[in-house]
Parts: sequence; structure tokens; C-alpha cells
Amino acid sequence: MPRTDTVDRGEEALPTGEAKTVRVRAMFDAIAPRYDLVNRLMTFGLDRGWRRTTVDALGLPAGSRVLDLACGTGDLGTMAAARGYRPVGADLSWGMLAANGTGEPLVQCDAAALPLADGSVDGVVCGYALRNFTDLGASLAEAGRVLRPGGRLAILEVAAPPGGLMKVGYRVWFEHAVPALGGLLSDADAYHYLPRSTAYLPDEVGLRRLLLEAGFSTVGRRLLHGGLSQLLTGTRVGLPASPPA
Repeated sequence: MPRTDTVDRGEEALPTGEAKTVRVRAMFDAIAPRYDLVNRLMTFGLDRGWRRTTVDALGLPAGSRVLDLACGTGDLGTMAAARGYRPVGADLSWGMLAANGTGEPLVQCDAAALPLADGSVDGVVCGYALRNFTDLGASLAEAGRVLRPGGRLAILEVAAPPGGLMKVGYRVWFEHAVPALGGLLSDADAYHYLPRSTAYLPDEVGLRRLLLEAGFSTVGRRLLHGGLSQLLTGTRVGLPASPPA
């Protein structure tokens, strides 16, 4: 289960509930202007390939409507359009939407309350946002609700190498170098929060359970570049039953 109250070394407790929503929105508004630059530098450009892998994992025919959930500046949406899909973006942050130059339809909303009809999209992609959702279970359930039966989900999220020198190097880079780089080029508080926010993520078992509960089958998980990121996939098995009158 995710740890949502505090992290080790006695650091300030991580926010939950409405306080988390407010903080996440303000944080992404602040870092939007240099978000892409910092991403490229802190991943050495590897995130571009990971995002392409995520879009390719949908495996949908050209012309499919794809929701880019927590779309940010639009990397996944751009790649989805290049793949022949028809993307629509949704994000909590007005700042991110203002920096989104894709030209695709955009909507500002919470992931747990999408203003889309049941079964109205063929695919959903999401990049590095699970730990930023205030209610992860509800957000995944909403993704399932707006997907048609047989629709595909592909989620890109941070991970950590399972062990050895690569894990040590990853921790040094992610927990120390990335906050320093982000502070130099963008917003220091935001990029100190970033490594700590991984405490919100459930482990592999927890993520699989949430996806199954949200109505997905054939849930898969693939580690990218030795565990620097993870790709989660699933297929929508059917729309949720209507609540009783």
C-alpha cells in the first residue's frame, strides 16, 4: 500500500486529500514553462522513447479516440497523433494546459471526475501522474468508465531498479541530483517534492489490484531500461453496472 503520511528521515508529512490537490495543481502551474526541458535533462532524453513505447502499447487502429490523462505539455498526445490516433487531453493544471501546444482538444479537470461519457474513448494513456492523483483508485475507475469495452490503457510511471549498482546510482541521481537540477532550472520545492512523491505509489501487487478493481483485464507490467520506469497496460472488460435506483 502507498505511504501517504510521511517519508523516512523525518521529513515533512506528504499532503493528502484536498491539501494534496491544491499542492499538486500549484506545483505543476509553477513548473510548466520548463517542464519539458527538465524532463529531457533528468532522464538523459530516455523519456521520449519510453513515451513512444507507451503509445505503441495501445495497439489500436488509426482513428481511435485516445484520452491523454494528466496530459501536461502534450508529449504523449503529440505521439498519439503521429500514430494516427485522435487525442484529447485532460489535466488538473491550467499552467500545463496553457503550455500544451498540441492543438488537441483540452479539458481542465480532476482525474477522479472526468467530464466524458461512459465508453467514449478507445484508449487512455497517462505519463508519470499516478502518484499525483489525490484518489488513485477513483482516478483509475474513471479511466475505466470512459473507456469502451475492449479499449486499451497504457500508463508510464516511475520505478526503481531492483538492486545492485544500478539501484544505488538511481537513488543518488533521483533523490539528490534531480532536485538540484530542478532547483537550478525551475522550482526547487517542486523538484524536492518529486522524489518524495513516490511514497504515494502502491507496489506492483497494489497497482495490479487497483487496475483489476477498475475493470481491467490482462493487466501487464513491464520494466523499462532495467527498472528506471514501468509500463502498466490493461484492457477494459466492460462498463460498470448502473447503480441501483
